[in-house]
Formats: sequence, C-alpha cells, structure tokens
Amino acid sequence: MENNNALLYGLRSLRSRKRTGRKHVEKQIRKKYTRSKELWNIRRNIPWVPLENPYQRGFVRFFVLRDDVKRSKDGDFFEGILNKINTFMYSQSRHYLKKKRKFGRKIYVEREQKLKRISSFGWNDPKLGFTSRERQYFLKKEEYNPFRKRNDIYYEFIEPWRFTLRVRPNMITHYKPLDSELEKEYDELESYLSRYKVSGIIQKTINGKSNPWKLKDDETHLIKSRKYANCTMSATELAAYFEDE
Repeated sequence: MENNNALLYGLRSLRSRKRTGRKHVEKQIRKKYTRSKELWNIRRNIPWVPLENPYQRGFVRFFVLRDDVKRSKDGDFFEGILNKINTFMYSQSRHYLKKKRKFGRKIYVEREQKLKRISSFGWNDPKLGFTSRERQYFLKKEEYNPFRKRNDIYYEFIEPWRFTLRVRPNMITHYKPLDSELEKEYDELESYLSRYKVSGIIQKTINGKSNPWKLKDDETHLIKSRKYANCTMSATELAAYFEDE
C-alpha cells in the first residue's frame, strides 16, 4: 500500500510535463541564440587582409562639400555633419541610370540620391553625438508608415545645397578570409532561428516583447490616439487644450 501511494505521488500531471517540455525547448533556443550572436561577433571581428593586386568593381557615388563651403570658416563644421548623413550608391557604370516607363515606352532616367534621414532613435543616439548647433540645421518631419500604421518621425537636413555629388571608381583593396566551418554553423543556426515559431519565442522570451511594433510614445496626441473617445475632459478643459495648440 505504501509503495502504491509513493508511486501515485511520484507521477507528474500533464500540465507539469508540458511546462517542463516548453522550458526545455526555450532553453535550447536560448542556447542557440547565444551561440549565433557569438559567431556573428567572430565573423565581424575577422581582420581584413590587403590584396596584392587591388581591382575595380564599378563606381561609387557620394556627397562632398562644395568648394566654397569647404573654404569657409564653417567648413569643418559642415564636414562633421556630412560624415553623419552621407550616403553611398554603387553602380556598374559611371552613369547612374534606371529604366522608367513613360507614355508606354521605357526610358532611362538618373537615379536619385539623397542625404540620410535621421530617425528619432538616431537623433538621441550618443554614437552620432549631435551637438546643439548641429541640431539647428535639421527639420523635424513626419511620414506615414503603412506597415506600422503610424507616423514615423525623422529629421532632415535643411541645407542640402552645401553638398554636391561625386563619382569615383570603387576600388577593392582588402578582403576578409572565409572560414567554411564557421559559416556553415552560422547558416544552420540562422536557418533554425528564423523559423516562424522559433522567432516568436525569441521575441517574447529573450527580447521581452510579443509585438515589437507596439511602441509607446512619451507623449500621445489626444485626437490622433484611438482612445480619445474615453477621455472625460470637460468642455472648458477641451477648449483650453486647443487654445494651447
């Protein structure tokens, strides 16, 4: 009788077994996720090796300071801004053209290249380190993002005329050695971690958010918010609110 009672109490419930199996799966996913990050850092830190015979691969187009701006007293200042918002475009030919249909036939038009727009996250990023004087040359704008279904805030440089485009040959002077075993292991891990259910577990348990797009702003506009109908403001408070705006 005592052996039967010990066996009964030793049995685990179905809920306990499921919870243990789920924790085991999450533990394995976390271990592979950590290993993937380690391999990514190893691949990134592989030193570049100079080529004995550099070769050209197409052309690269980028922005440079105009000569008159460069000779001015603020040349170094705008050069610092350009280093933060410069963009590079590559092409196989010196003529940056693309096909476009006009009146039923295809024509070639020049590919447009703009300066980099700074996102709201990059605006406060200490790595970019925008000074108070540099911030005066940027304009805050909003643009609707159909994927997130919200307005994205970005900052745009207001004096792009200070820069001009320049085209140079794109010379390949260094290469990074390839480790086949490391690349094979990294590809296998990325293939596993990119699965739909696995990526959902990573986002929920490791990153701590079930939906990364539901970001909360510090200040929510009353009318743009979907919950503005639940507000209990009086008529006088509402009128004062619009007067402040």
